[in-house]
Amino acid sequence: MSERRQLTNLAYRLLGSLADAEDVVQETYARWYAMSPHQRDAIESPGAWLTTVASRICLDLLGSARARRERYVGEWIPEPLPERTEWTNGRSDGVAADPADRVTLDESINMAFLVVLESMTPAERVAFILHDVFRYSFAEVAEIVGRTPAACRQLASSARRRLRTSQAPATPAARRADVVRDFRQAWEAKDIEALIGLLDPDVTAVSDGGGLVSAELRPIRGGEQVARVLVDVAGRAPNLTILERTVNGQPGLVAQLDGVTVTVLAFDVAGDRITRIWAVRNPEKLRTWTTG
Repeated sequence: MSERRQLTNLAYRLLGSLADAEDVVQETYARWYAMSPHQRDAIESPGAWLTTVASRICLDLLGSARARRERYVGEWIPEPLPERTEWTNGRSDGVAADPADRVTLDESINMAFLVVLESMTPAERVAFILHDVFRYSFAEVAEIVGRTPAACRQLASSARRRLRTSQAPATPAARRADVVRDFRQAWEAKDIEALIGLLDPDVTAVSDGGGLVSAELRPIRGGEQVARVLVDVAGRAPNLTILERTVNGQPGLVAQLDGVTVTVLAFDVAGDRITRIWAVRNPEKLRTWTTG
């Protein structure tokens, strides 16, 4: 059972969904306990066996996920994760529970990273995460994904190229936090000129309502256009409270109405400008966020 956290970390990075990751871990353990004690005792490394099974389940799910997301209403954004102290188990008092230790917050779960992972083939994604993030050898990866070590090396190399071409130079965390704070203040003040000044001219804003709540069905592009939409949103929700929070290990914002989280915003920042905004509104993806 000590492997559970490792498996959840792996499955979340592979699937971009904590709910799906938990299902994978549950199915992996179900297969373990479906074996007889004699069969389990014969397995030399239970941890390796569990990782192999979980990875293969994720590989199958990634193949079907692409088809599911083609039917998804609007844009699909990975499920955002709060800081450890912000987790809730769904109780209205916001008391942190077991999920607090589920996912390690590092560079491999920031929203920009996860969005690039979505553009990879299932095999690229699995090979890259297992090798580059979890440090499995290509021989071990090959056994898991059913390809040769050379093929897995090529898959991981292709994944790295995708990341390099999509990622801007890293902005220091303190500067990133300052930009997000300035953005919050300008948004609260409905200061369209200040917002435009903080947004890259080619900024892209994506929102995910999952067809369950209102959200833009297509990405919004351009600093002025994004700023006007933000001001319009603030005008239509005068009771909106905007809080600075850590989202997937990076400075982000949480919007609440009457103490209930209705939107989680993640940002990509280059220099002093916001280049991408991801606004998750699908309530099924906000279940781990506090309600107060």
